[in-house]
Amino acid sequence: MTNHMGGYSSGTAGAGRGQGSDGAHLRYVALGDSQTEGVGDGDEATGLRGWADRLAEYLAANGTRVEYANLAVRGRLAGQVREEQLAPALALDPDLATVVAGVNDLIRPGYDPDRVAGDLEAMFAALTGAGVRVATMTFPDASRIAPLARPLVPRLLDLNARIRAAAARHGVVVAETHGHAVATDPRLWCADRLHCSPLGHTRIAGAMACALGVPGHEAWAEPLPPMPGPGLLLAVADEVRWLGSFLGPWALRRLRGRSTGDGRAPKRPEFLPVRPL
Repeated sequence: MTNHMGGYSSGTAGAGRGQGSDGAHLRYVALGDSQTEGVGDGDEATGLRGWADRLAEYLAANGTRVEYANLAVRGRLAGQVREEQLAPALALDPDLATVVAGVNDLIRPGYDPDRVAGDLEAMFAALTGAGVRVATMTFPDASRIAPLARPLVPRLLDLNARIRAAAARHGVVVAETHGHAVATDPRLWCADRLHCSPLGHTRIAGAMACALGVPGHEAWAEPLPPMPGPGLLLAVADEVRWLGSFLGPWALRRLRGRSTGDGRAPKRPEFLPVRPL
């Protein structure tokens, strides 16, 4: 694979090959699950957008000619992302890749942190070893979005620590969404509390762009205007609705060995040009 990283400034995704309108060119590929696919931002009729699509647009905003592919498929575990998406990503010969996975593993009873961290690190190593600049992210505290997820917090904190450590070993950029209050604002999440709303995808794209040194996105973590709380009775009713509408069907799919991604293909398997915002 050709190393396209030589012209990059280490702090700016668009530097070197990505400056201005003088023929600068950047190839970006996204690997992951439903969040990277864009679930929650658009629909099947209009098409999914998502944070990775938005990031590609941000990268093109300074006149860079950006080509973008998205290999993510909803429901995929970290090992499946590695098995199904890594080789195609390398074959595309990108300049930049984002790798975000592990949450689907974390919420399952048979979660194996060593295996998940190993799959993520293997992807970091393969891509950076091929001269690709790689970015990933940590995950916000799920218990602040769904209180019933509180028992999963130790797993999440451990996974975030493992992501940071693996990223440091391979020179991978990390967008830190964990610890920012806005990342757990309910307005950034869909009713299922598993997928981001359009506003949430916008904030994640801003976090990634900021971590990559793309100017103009430093305010991604600013809090939203305050809103009144729902009150105890409404909060309890909301939890009951969530259990019946989302958690129950999710558990039933797991028991049946099914996934929302069964039979689905990546939405953008080849590089296509990106129109700047």
